[in-house]
Amino acid sequence: MLGKRVDYSGRSVIVVGPELKFHQCGLPKKMALELFKPFIFNRLEQKGYAATIKTAKKMVEQERSEVWEVLEEVIQDHPILLNRAPTLHRLGIQAFQPILIEGKAIQIHPLVCTAFNADFDGDQMAVHVPLSMEARVECKMLMMSSNNVLSPSNGRPIAVPSQDMVLGCYYMTKPRGGMKGEGKVFSGPKEVISAYDANELDLQAKILVRIDGELEQTTTGRVMIGNILPEGMPFSLANRLLDKKSLSDLISKVFLGMGSEKTVLVLDDIKKLGFKYATEAGLTISIDQMRIPAAKAKLVGETDAEVMKVYNQYRDGLITNGERYNKVIDIWAHVTEKVSEEMFRELEEEDEASSSGKDDRDFNSIFIMADSGARGSAQQLRQLAGMRGLMAKPSGEIIETPITANFREGLSVIQYFISTHGARKGLADTALKTANSGYLTRRLVDVAQDIIIHEEDCGTMKGAVVSSLVEAGEIIQPLNERILGRTALEDVIDPFTNDVLVQANDIIDEVKVDEIDNAGIESVLLRSCLTCESK
Repeated sequence: MLGKRVDYSGRSVIVVGPELKFHQCGLPKKMALELFKPFIFNRLEQKGYAATIKTAKKMVEQERSEVWEVLEEVIQDHPILLNRAPTLHRLGIQAFQPILIEGKAIQIHPLVCTAFNADFDGDQMAVHVPLSMEARVECKMLMMSSNNVLSPSNGRPIAVPSQDMVLGCYYMTKPRGGMKGEGKVFSGPKEVISAYDANELDLQAKILVRIDGELEQTTTGRVMIGNILPEGMPFSLANRLLDKKSLSDLISKVFLGMGSEKTVLVLDDIKKLGFKYATEAGLTISIDQMRIPAAKAKLVGETDAEVMKVYNQYRDGLITNGERYNKVIDIWAHVTEKVSEEMFRELEEEDEASSSGKDDRDFNSIFIMADSGARGSAQQLRQLAGMRGLMAKPSGEIIETPITANFREGLSVIQYFISTHGARKGLADTALKTANSGYLTRRLVDVAQDIIIHEEDCGTMKGAVVSSLVEAGEIIQPLNERILGRTALEDVIDPFTNDVLVQANDIIDEVKVDEIDNAGIESVLLRSCLTCESK
């Protein structure tokens, strides 16, 4: 379908549809009229509005009121396929239930954007209509967006709240001292929501609520999040500060415990709450929130003097040019880190003061955006208010003159010129990376297309030893992430109790992963397609 021109298809620009349910998309009326033409002709005849196809055609051309009525009926049980190029994995094409809308742009649910790698800066999507009954059933059962909550590559949820939704949930669940209703005790979640609606309670007030027979210390916002969780899920999932990572964990737990249907409902509710309270929070960015650490000037001054000493040692012939270069780079890297630490320490102290109610200032919006994982990173905060630090040339060599200024102070001409190296290289790399990865994919497909599975088990005793991925002393991917869903080659035995945790040829599921983790096992021998001995 992707390589050919097909009838009953269209394409348009996409826009966000924040009111849509997870399985819906907004389809422009004019587009739907063209796509579902044969079905409309048929229905017009069936209902007696038109005697012949010719009359039905005329009615559609004139856009009579009966035509719109019939169109509503036709699309009722008729899913459509949406595809965004490039289709790099199977979630690049998904099925949705169309909702007729005015305008000319297709509306899509904000949570399916990750799967399509779509954003709303002018992206376009193609629409296809499945014609036969079999195709429609297949779309409903297999390709519906509500059946594709998990990523095919790693099994983790791909429909995870992001940006505004994360910001709203983070703001809701962040406690704050001295708020209206603080310290009050409630008999249950309903009472909390009634008090909030009656304006007797603030969103971030610290309160006590009886939940499942236990008196829980929580906040109004956390009770609201807890209220949307399906029955049977523990309140502790919602009774914490919800950032991007913990929201992803919450969705995973709901999926494992309750299945796809309930997960989709929770996702829609989180989307609604997130958007609502991100708007009500009214978080905005001001230049005063970029707090330059008080110790910065002193640190930079001391470092200048230290670098001067290194230059003098080189002039006196005590060190070589290479040693001088390495020393200068090390000194500046260290001070950049120090300034960054100072800045984050001050931001965290300010945040703590706002949370405890000692300071009546509002939360620092920039810090909240980065800390919640909604937008921005520690690296970007450092460049805004710390110091930009060392830059690299396109060749990869580090320029020994650092940028001591930040974006709030503004860069001098020479500093701006030095920083353009990286910006240009970044853009060039992006263009080359796309071409190279596309070519590699094509070669892999070419080499693997003749390989077919013709036996269940080749019986090999060879496998691959898998352990945590470590780089420069830092764990990049822990063992539990790498072995989840894989098959053990031999029994995995607890080193302390000698119990068999996983039997040979068994798939390692979430429960077994936790057992392996708790036993302190550092590596596991797994079956791998790379060691297959099938002929």
